[in-house]
Amino acid sequence: MSPKFRKEDGFVFKIYSNEEERMHIHVVKAENEAKFWLEPSIELAENYGFGNKDLKKITQIINENGNDFKRQFAVHIGRRIDD
Repeated sequence: MSPKFRKEDGFVFKIYSNEEERMHIHVVKAENEAKFWLEPSIELAENYGFGNKDLKKITQIINENGNDFKRQFAVHIGRRIDD
């Protein structure tokens, strides 16, 4: 199960269950997908198909919602942010 945490401008932000513990978020739109680390800082981990314009917009959305994504990740994975 991969809950959708946010949908904005056609981008869907979600987490895949049973993946690594380091906080991250996946972004999907059409056939494209990217993975961004949320810690220790927000940065692109993997990109499959997004162009620079989309990556810039995605990064902006993640920067604006980073703390919320971290909380949602912690709840979904079952640990507190300060663990």
